[in-house]
Amino acid sequence: MTIKFTDQVAIVTGAGNGLGRSHALSLAARGAKVVVNDLGGSVDGSGGSSAASQEVVKLIEDNGGQAMAHGANVAKFDEVEDMVQQALSKWGRVDVLINNAGILRDKSFAKGSLDDFKLVMDVHLMGSVNCCKAVWETMRTQNYGRILMTTSSSGMYGNFGQTNYGAAKMAVVGLMNTLVLEGGKYNIKVNSIAPSAATRMTEALFPPEALDTLTAQAVSAGALALVHEDAPNRYILCAGAGGYSSPRLFETDGIYLGANEQSPENVMAGMDKINDLTNQQEYTTGFQQPEKFLGKALEYLKANS
Repeated sequence: MTIKFTDQVAIVTGAGNGLGRSHALSLAARGAKVVVNDLGGSVDGSGGSSAASQEVVKLIEDNGGQAMAHGANVAKFDEVEDMVQQALSKWGRVDVLINNAGILRDKSFAKGSLDDFKLVMDVHLMGSVNCCKAVWETMRTQNYGRILMTTSSSGMYGNFGQTNYGAAKMAVVGLMNTLVLEGGKYNIKVNSIAPSAATRMTEALFPPEALDTLTAQAVSAGALALVHEDAPNRYILCAGAGGYSSPRLFETDGIYLGANEQSPENVMAGMDKINDLTNQQEYTTGFQQPEKFLGKALEYLKANS
């Protein structure tokens, strides 16, 4: 199977450099018309310039593709809305959204400011929310949409000095989980990618000898797999240095305690059984957990009536 995006319109945020640039070029090479979004700021979000996004547009056009640049700050909904409207005016639809834009304000929680925390959340989480909201009605109307969130191992597992970044990156997974349920009947699929790559945001984190393997293209291969027509849905793909894997969230079967047994001492005493992986399940909606607990309660009441 050859993956193509012929006649599709894709928006890639933070596409002037790094992963976003690679995603945009890869989509264009496979036929997509691409909105190259980039505020043009530095890694910490300061400043702004259209030079990087214009360069990506020129590369796409020089290779026979179609593209447009837009400098929307994803944290500002009116600017994002303008970007989407310009894409619709130019090409009539939006098929793919890759939420890639991000900044870093790394400091330990003790030393970091709340202003920095809020800014990182605004860009990563609210930036993704704003972009999804701006394309959502269009995707519903055209009965087609593919959305990709950019999560991180820092969110799923934690990373010292990245409370703000980690919180935002786990939050977009929660956003994905519910958008999947609400977009299903409109053929809107939503996935997440957790990248490991040598970019402006990460180059100081990896040893020099590893940088050559941590290519943006290796991540883009995974990203494009998650936004094409036959993509999976509600899927998290980890991608880096040629490696690809998927983390899953499972819930153990657990225990049940009757009303007169529900004490912290009995919860602690039951930890071995609570942690038993036998019959663990991967849930696809939040209601499955209370349904399980109610089932256990009904069984208990029936057995003790």
